[in-house]
Amino acid sequence: MMAFEQIPKKDWYGILGADPSASVSDLKQKYQKLVLMYHPDKQSADVPAGTMEECIQKFIEIDQAWKILGNEETKKEYDLQRHGGGLAVGTVLLIEEDKYNIYSSLLFKYFLAEGVINGHTLLVASAKEDPADILQELPAPLLDDNCKKDFDEDVGNHKTPESNIKMKIAWRYQLLPKMEPGPVSSSRFGHYYDLSKRMPQELIETSKWHGFFFPEKLSPTLNIEPCSLTHGYIKLLQFIQNVIYEEGFDGSNPQKKQKNILRIGIQNLGSPLWGDDICCTENCDNSHSLTKFLYVLRGLLRTSLSACIITMPTHLIQNKAIIARVTNLSDTVVGLESFIGSERETNPLYKDYHGLIHIRQIPRLNNLIYDVSDVKDLAFKLKRKLFTIERLHLPPDLSDTVSRSSKQIPAASSRLLGQECGVMAGGRKHLDF
Repeated sequence: MMAFEQIPKKDWYGILGADPSASVSDLKQKYQKLVLMYHPDKQSADVPAGTMEECIQKFIEIDQAWKILGNEETKKEYDLQRHGGGLAVGTVLLIEEDKYNIYSSLLFKYFLAEGVINGHTLLVASAKEDPADILQELPAPLLDDNCKKDFDEDVGNHKTPESNIKMKIAWRYQLLPKMEPGPVSSSRFGHYYDLSKRMPQELIETSKWHGFFFPEKLSPTLNIEPCSLTHGYIKLLQFIQNVIYEEGFDGSNPQKKQKNILRIGIQNLGSPLWGDDICCTENCDNSHSLTKFLYVLRGLLRTSLSACIITMPTHLIQNKAIIARVTNLSDTVVGLESFIGSERETNPLYKDYHGLIHIRQIPRLNNLIYDVSDVKDLAFKLKRKLFTIERLHLPPDLSDTVSRSSKQIPAASSRLLGQECGVMAGGRKHLDF
């Protein structure tokens, strides 16, 4: 028995006997029909105790299914989770690394840890760290009640909104244990992880993963043609292609078990460790090597059951035209801006945060044009156990926290924020949102 087990994912549509495309009115009709059928007070007196217990359990499940599917917000989150989350299959998520590569590596490990918990196959590629060592540093999942209490203490309790219809049952059934909504709640998506602990070894050993460590793939003699892909990119593409074809993720060789997803994680792509010189000079010899690699990689992803996350030190790339081309070849682009070593680190406006998250680009379904997010005020902070992302809330009055010598800081910071969080009007102390 493993120390941690996967959170059971209930099929709330199946419990109500409804199709996922059913309207709310159809779901309500099925709910009302089933709840009358399994209501404990509707059962005859001579029903065996075991059967009565099953009816009560079924009744509670039906009620819980309606609480989730009868509420627009929780239904939307559940539907998102049914379809695998926010990163679509066949797409590339590009993370622009922060200056010291502290927080981008955490998101990279979150992506891999979520794959382990969900039973997905992993492909980890790096030119800096051995993939086996990366897996050993994955954060521990918070799956039991004690860990849930720890999370609630850190981020607060957000209760699931109650449905409009309240169920009233006999007093003798009110003390029975309630059914939890599982992974769906008003504020929960996916799983939570404890950064102060490492993932249990049993989970890592039972997971299926493939590792690509570039220093081990180097050949003693290299014969690379000018303007072609670098040796590291060629080797990595061949490795990814072999895993996709041999494991049946391309669909040509059907998987023996139920369909699985290949999670591909590539660390520090574009850095000199991969043999690329785009970070060393503006007019490099292999200026098109990275874009060619992404172009071929996207072709592999589009025709397979896989999703890819890439971290890239874009702040080191000298040629901005290359960054623009890399962005166009990615589906989702997220930039991390750390406050370490910047003026914002000591600015009282940002005292509760460790950095900003910039949503550069998000995919638009069934369209060749990408969308730009209208969310401009996301910030992150690293606590002892959790890495949290939330809306940036600035204090409305800084008169008690800002000294006489730093009264000009808020005005300067408002210019940096621009349209993200509102600006200060006429140098007044209060912020206009």
